Amino acid sequence: MEALLPVLQRHPGLSVLVCALMFRVAHRLLQNLPVPKVVAVDDFRSWKWRNLSVSMVHSLLTGTWAVTCVFIWPEMATNIHSFYTAPAYILICISSGYFVQDAGDIILTGHAKGSWEFLIHHVLVLWCFLYSLYSHLYVAGAVVALFVEVNSVTLHLRLMLKLASQQSSPLYQINKFLNVFTYVVFRLSAQFYLTYYIVQNYSWMDKGGYFLITMTLMNTMILIYFYRLLRADFFPRSRPSMTLNGTHNNNIKKFLTE
Repeated sequence: MEALLPVLQRHPGLSVLVCALMFRVAHRLLQNLPVPKVVAVDDFRSWKWRNLSVSMVHSLLTGTWAVTCVFIWPEMATNIHSFYTAPAYILICISSGYFVQDAGDIILTGHAKGSWEFLIHHVLVLWCFLYSLYSHLYVAGAVVALFVEVNSVTLHLRLMLKLASQQSSPLYQINKFLNVFTYVVFRLSAQFYLTYYIVQNYSWMDKGGYFLITMTLMNTMILIYFYRLLRADFFPRSRPSMTLNGTHNNNIKKFLTE
């Protein structure tokens, strides 16, 4: 990894595009895996399943990688401004590539209107990650931010089970509690810790104002998502029945993605 670092640092933009291509290849390979019948017969469910499959690969990889980096190099949690290692830098390249690929998948498949919140999130993340890659600053902060991907594993599993109409399964019931736990421990805690760090060191940090605004927007989004998650899984409202042929009510896409 140390030998690869200088190459990536000389061409961070190209490195991100190569990583995006790798995730696109993974997207193509994952299409060969079998899917539940209820998913296969519906166009939206099929696209969402493929999209989530790639997201699951990204979350499993980067969430584990991020936690391992901070475990091996604890200074990443206390010096998010200037400390980084080769594995940390490579991790941000890989994750940035995923967000580029996912944004492209959403836009090019015609789902931008229904997924505008995800696109806003991707833009906010990419601006921060690309700044880190080009400036070599806040790489450790980006690694800490990727702790949220531990929670994304349970979030993606939750949505995939909903796509497969398995909300009553034991796995879904177990996952919904695990999902809340990881949301608090890995997503909310990581976001609020980074926000606290920025507020405490705002006066001397490079681009401190931009990062504070970005973190404020993202904190607002994740709190709204947390409210929606709790409402959907623990305080559900009655919904009209849904069919699979596209003639049902217009809430199916919202139901399957919230």
